[in-house]
Amino acid sequence: MLIEFLLNAFAMLFVTIDPIGLAPVFLAVTAGAGSSERKQIAIKAILISGGTLMAFFFAGRQLLNVLGISQAAFQVAGGLLLFIIAVEMIFEHRQKRKAESAEKAVEQEDLSQTAVFPLAIPLIAGPATISAIILLAGQAPGFTGQIGLIAVLLSVLAMSLFVFLLAARIDQLLGSTVQLIITRLFGVILAALSVQFVADGIFSLIDMHS
Repeated sequence: MLIEFLLNAFAMLFVTIDPIGLAPVFLAVTAGAGSSERKQIAIKAILISGGTLMAFFFAGRQLLNVLGISQAAFQVAGGLLLFIIAVEMIFEHRQKRKAESAEKAVEQEDLSQTAVFPLAIPLIAGPATISAIILLAGQAPGFTGQIGLIAVLLSVLAMSLFVFLLAARIDQLLGSTVQLIITRLFGVILAALSVQFVADGIFSLIDMHS
């Protein structure tokens, strides 16, 4: 069960963060930066987004309790949000929003601020990823599952950093067509995972009120 949970968690976080899809966005927002500054921006973006996601990992459930929201209700709502993101990925809408965020960031005079917006937030630690980490934290099987989830999150962030540092090569190697195919495939996977979240949440709500 633990292995299955960690595999699902990896798939969910990898798809919602979408490191490969972020490669062209990273190149766009750091177009005027040298290799050293680009590396600093990449590391800063990963640290900020990682800190944000870890905060929601530890405090997300408590926040739901304070607001009086059950884990089951959040599963349904979060699953629906992730499904919307999945549909956007399949029909290219998400890539268009990423491109729009990149255009806004390019207009900024201080390139270092692009590490915060749009890279760290909302492209890496956006609503979909935050929802996913809260949902997964609530489903983690015990302490071992939570430690495993943290390891999975850190591994996906490490992959994102790797993609940022090699963004130019990856963009040339894959090309826009292959990246589009990968994004759509990720969208289908995310749609399936989100439907499972919604179904589990509905069954939990029924059990709570039966």
